[in-house]
Order: sequence, then C-alpha cells, then structure tokens
Amino acid sequence: MTSGFFATDLLRGLTFRILLFLSLALLPIGLIAVVQTREIADKNTVNAELSLLAITEQASSTERGLIQEAFGGADALASVVNLIKADSFSCSAFLREYQQNSNLYTIVSFVTVQGDMNCVSSGISADVTEHEVYKKMMAAQQRTANLSIMPAQSKEPVLVISVPLRVNNELLGFVNMSIPERVFGQVSEPGMETRPLALLTFNADGDILTTENDRGVAQTELPKLQELKWYAGQSGRIIRDTNKNGENRVYAILPIVPGVVYAMSVWPEDSPLLRAGATTRLSLLLPVIMWIASLIVAFWALNRLAIKHIRKLGRQMRHFALNRTLPRAPLDGVVPTEILNMEEAFVGMAESILRDEAKLEDNLRQKNILLKEVHHRVKNNLQLISSIMNMQIRQASTQDAKRVLQRLQDRILSLATVHKSLYQDDSLTRVDGGVLMHEIVNQLLSVGLATGSGVKVTQKYEAIQLEPDDAAPLTLLVSEAVTNALKYVAVAEMDKGLIEISLKYTEPEMALLLVKNSTGSGEVEEGTGLGSRLIHAFSRQLNGHFEVIKEPDSYTLSVEFPVPLQAKIVYDY
Repeated sequence: MTSGFFATDLLRGLTFRILLFLSLALLPIGLIAVVQTREIADKNTVNAELSLLAITEQASSTERGLIQEAFGGADALASVVNLIKADSFSCSAFLREYQQNSNLYTIVSFVTVQGDMNCVSSGISADVTEHEVYKKMMAAQQRTANLSIMPAQSKEPVLVISVPLRVNNELLGFVNMSIPERVFGQVSEPGMETRPLALLTFNADGDILTTENDRGVAQTELPKLQELKWYAGQSGRIIRDTNKNGENRVYAILPIVPGVVYAMSVWPEDSPLLRAGATTRLSLLLPVIMWIASLIVAFWALNRLAIKHIRKLGRQMRHFALNRTLPRAPLDGVVPTEILNMEEAFVGMAESILRDEAKLEDNLRQKNILLKEVHHRVKNNLQLISSIMNMQIRQASTQDAKRVLQRLQDRILSLATVHKSLYQDDSLTRVDGGVLMHEIVNQLLSVGLATGSGVKVTQKYEAIQLEPDDAAPLTLLVSEAVTNALKYVAVAEMDKGLIEISLKYTEPEMALLLVKNSTGSGEVEEGTGLGSRLIHAFSRQLNGHFEVIKEPDSYTLSVEFPVPLQAKIVYDY
C-alpha cells in the first residue's frame, strides 16, 4: 500500500500536503484533549505522591515517636538540670532515677561547654572533649541527633539526642539522651500492605541514624548523584533518582524533627502506589493515537484512490525514459477519470517522441556515414599526395631537397593517420592518443632509423582521449619532435643512443608529452630552425606549456597540455 511513498521528494508530495492540512485541522481538538488529560494526570500524580508521603510517615512512626519523646524529655530535664548542675552528686542521682524509670535510655547526661560530663546517670564522670559527638554538638550549638557506634559508657551503638541548655542566651552545655540502636528494632512496626525497599532516618549533616533493615542495604539504596544532607532541604517532597547500583528509585523525604532529623523511604519506580499516576500519564497518548489513526486512514484512502495510480504512471514514464518502451497494459483497478486522461496523454506523447527519435536517428546515421566517407577520402587523398612526394623524393638531385620533401611527407602522413583514426572510430568525436602516437612514431622510426643503428627506442603511452582539433596539432608536433630526436641522437656513439617517447596523464584533465634523446660529442649539422618554430606553434595550438631541458648527455622536449572533457578555446594560427 505504501510502495514508493518515501522514494520521492517527501515535502513536495501530494500525500504529505494532505496529511499536513488534516493534522492542522485536528490540532485544536487534540490540544484540548491533551490539556484536559494533562490536568487529570497532574492531579493523580500529586495524589499518588501524597499517598507515598503518608505511607512513609506511617512507616517511620516508631522512629518518630522515640526521637520526639527523647527531645521532649531532654527539654524537660534541661530546666531541672539548670537548677542542680552545681551539685554533681544530686544531679547524677536525679538523672539516674529518670533513666531507670523511663527504661528507654542507656545514659542520660549533662555535658558542659568545656567538655566535662560530671552530671551523668551512670555516676561516672568523664572528659568528652575528644569525642566526635561532642565536637558536632559544639559546631551546631543547637538541637542535634548523632549516632555513636562505640560509646565509652553505653557499650553499644546509641542514638545521642542533644538539647542545648541556655541561660540568658548563654550556652552552658547540653542535655544528652542515649537511645540504644536495638530499641528501634524491638518496637513493633505498624501493619502495612506495601513496605518500602529501605527506610532510614538521617540528620542535617547527612549521617544515617537508624535503618529499618541492614545498613548495607540502606547504603546501596541511597541516591547516587547527591549527598544525603542535600535532601534535608527537600523534606516533604518526592524525588526521582538512581541508587548506587544505577537503578531507578523514588525517594520520599519527611521531617521527624524539623531541621534536625528526617525520614527517607525508598521505593521502586514501578511501585503500585505510583501506577495510578503513570496510568494517567499514559492516557496522554490517547489524543496522539487518535491523531495518528486519523492520518493512517486518510493516507490509506488517498493512496488507494490516487497515489497508487500516480506512482504506477510515474514508473511507466521512468521506464519509457530509460528504455523507450511503452506500457504493456493500462492502469488496472478503479482508476479515477483524471488519471486515465493523464495516461492517455502520456501514451500519445510517448508514441510521438518515438516517431521523432526514429527520424532523428536515421538522419544522424546518414550524416555519420557521410562524415566517415569524408575522413576516408581525405586520408586517401593525403596518402596519394604522400605517394607523389615519394616519387619526387627519388627524383630529387640534392640531399637537401630530399630532406625537405621527406619532412613534408612525414607531416602529411601524420595528418592522414588522424583522419584514419577518426573514420575508424564510431563516435567520430574522440581519438585514442596512445594508439595514434604509437602508429605515427612507428611510421617515423621505420623510415628514419636504420636497422642495426644501436639506438634503443622506448615508448609508453596512456589511453588519452583527444578531440580532433587536438589530435592534428599533436601528431604534427610529435612528428617534428621525433624527427629532431632521430636527427640529433648520439651522433658520435651510435651504439649508446637512446630515444624515449611517452604520453601520460599528470592530472585528471592534463596530459604530458615527453620526447627525450641522448646526445653525443660529434658535430651535428645545423638546421634551419623551422622544426622548432613548428613545435612552438603546435604547442600554442594545444594551449600547452612548452619546455626544453638540455643536459650534457641528453635533450628533453616536454609539452604539458589540457585534455578537458568539454570543448576548450583553441588559438588559430
């Protein structure tokens, strides 16, 4: 149904535009549905979070009751201790009686700001200035709760509840209540259908005070990115984060004693308590699903009625453009009249194009035959002229006359070779420069280089495609250059003579012609300079760069010229 839908320019397609306008038409209704659903989702999410906070408060009721009771008792004792603190014996006896009657605390004490603990329920005085709990109390100078793992007098882990004693805004010391950690595990927990993964209490410094389960489990479930003390400022909130293992968790934070002790419960992300909010959030997708369903129905109808037939008609047109074949069968199915009219118009146009192209091909074939015949006759005429000149060369009375006629004959044969290559090539527009060079050079060597001369000739040609306007000056240039090389090659030592001829690409659209010959120390007949002038003229006609390199034992002629894929400007000389 969707065949070829994404194969064209999507943004300019008929399907895209219709779907776009349909989307704009449905947009206001969709927005209203999304806004209403979002409001319901937000309310349900808030209710779910409030339920989570309420369950956290219920789960931490034991810790809340014990800690708040300890702070209340410490506040009450502070008033009495202020009156009897001077008599350490009476003060210790009073605290001992309170500790025994409460049956909750291991140690009840009063510590002065100097770190002296003379008023203590155990009756054993001590200097606590080096204790970590004392340092934290002095640093805070307000109500604190700290965990002491191995206290000197309680002999077991305790939660130390500290309340400052102030008189006229002067800090005199702290009343401390030591709750053993085992007490929190002995108190029965309220019955709950769903319990958190971990429940813990912590102070404002981020130190864990109590845990419902193992401390190792609680440490693993702590948030990964933020320190625990950061969450003291987030009390009364639900926060989503990852635990130490990278698992998604939901954290509920509540204050037990504001500013001092907080409770935190850890829940899995898919907790049943949060599913109501998640389900409501999923209902946000309903308007989107309805919108997508409307677009699918509209696309299906549009594709079935129009797009499918238009695609098939387009494939027929592309097939005709590539292979010049007409459709074998008309469009099938229930095709709209407008598209049938388009197909009839296309078939009529295609038949007209085929007739016109057939006429053009016949005309072109006739012109190619005539053009090949022209090149063939030009070549025959040039060879006839070469034969006449050959007869004239044999009848010439002087060597100079023979040499001049021979050079003219070489140039005529070079032009004849170009025309021969053109009429043998089917395209009539390009000539293989390597083949052309090889034929011309061999022709010159067969005439100008005697057998057993001792001159080694090396030829290397690449298949460089040349235009006819470049082929003619190149062949004449090669004819002059090779004739000069044969004339001046190693005159004194013929057995060491060397001629190198090459044609190669230097760049994608640049070619280099090299003609190099060794030179000897003997005397050489001085020429007229016509060859050099012709070489310069042919180089200019090729738009090439002409260069001569003279060395003690060699002479090199190089011409670098362009061989563009498109027609180039040629100078007329």
